[in-house]
Amino acid sequence: MASLPECRFCLGNGLLEDAPIYQNPAHFVLKSRGADRAHAVMIIPQRHVADPFAMTAAEWAQMGDALQFARSYLSAANPDGYTIGWNVGAAAGQHVFHAHLHVIARFKDTLGAGRGIHAALGALQRETPQKL
Repeated sequence: MASLPECRFCLGNGLLEDAPIYQNPAHFVLKSRGADRAHAVMIIPQRHVADPFAMTAAEWAQMGDALQFARSYLSAANPDGYTIGWNVGAAAGQHVFHAHLHVIARFKDTLGAGRGIHAALGALQRETPQKL
């Protein structure tokens, strides 16, 4: 698989600090790091692509298997739901420019429970002038 020498999510360059917990020919899954992310994983394409818009049809076809693994892995914590999403571009919060899908287990008894992605986007739209 093609990798960039400086990308910390490319498997072929030796910069990845932790081992994948799952792999298929198109993707691998990493546990998210940090105490506040104990119940979160990332699905990352094996091939270096900056964002999901550059993924091939074959990579999309194998995303389902990786997503099912992520759900199964996180189900051990008995979550009440999941938040799944991409950050694409710096303005959207992408810090590592190798595509990665966040899968986060959510629990009904935590701060922010019941507030999904639309609540966050709605707050941003109220604070940001509309672009035409």
